[in-house]
Amino acid sequence: MKSVPALLTAVLLFGSTLQAATDTVAADAALARLLEGNKRFVAGAATHPDQTVERRTELVQGQHPFAIVLACSDSRLSPEVVFDQGLGDLFVVRNAGNLTDDHVVGSIEYAVEHLHARLIVVLGHTKCGAVSAAVAGGEAPGHLSSIVVSLADAVAMAKRKPGDAIDNAVRINAKLGAASLAANEPILAKAVKDDGVKIVAARYDLATGQVEILP
Repeated sequence: MKSVPALLTAVLLFGSTLQAATDTVAADAALARLLEGNKRFVAGAATHPDQTVERRTELVQGQHPFAIVLACSDSRLSPEVVFDQGLGDLFVVRNAGNLTDDHVVGSIEYAVEHLHARLIVVLGHTKCGAVSAAVAGGEAPGHLSSIVVSLADAVAMAKRKPGDAIDNAVRINAKLGAASLAANEPILAKAVKDDGVKIVAARYDLATGQVEILP
C-alpha cells in the first residue's frame, strides 16, 4: 500500500503527466501573451478566452498553464481578468502583499517542475493596503503583524527614496520578491539558470488597469 506522501505525489503529478513538456510556452512568448491580454483589458476590449464549456471539459483531464502569477489578494486585482485569460491559462498564487514564504515557493516550484510553466510574474499594485499599513508603521493586530514584518525591508528601502513611499515600496517589494524566487535553491534557481524560466516583477495600476513590467 502506498504511503500518504506517495499518494499525494501521485495526485499532484496526475494533472501534469497528461500533457507533454513540448507544449511549454517559452517565457518571452508567455510574457507577450500576458501583456497583449492586458492591453485588451485596458482598452475595454477583453475577449475572455478559454471560458467555454468545452474548455472546462477539456481541463478535467489536466492542466498546463503557460504562466505563473504571484499576486496580492486585493479584490481589485484578479490576474485572469487584468491579463484577459481564462480557465487553465494561469497558475495563480495570492496573498496580502504578494509575499514569498515556503508555501508560496512550494506552489511555484510545483508549477515549474510538473506543469512546465516558464514565466513567473510577481505582481504588486498601487494603493496596496498591506504595503500602506507597513509604511504607516505602528502595531498590527493578530497575524497581520507577520505581513508587516515581511514588508519591512521594502518599506525601509522605499523611505530612503524620493517620491511616494507607498508606491516606492510596492515596486521594491515586487522586485525583492522576484529576486528572492530567482535565487531560491534548489529548484527555482536551477530552473532560471538551465531551463529557460524567467521571473519578472510587475505593478498593476488600479486606476488605469495597466500592468507595468518593472526594470
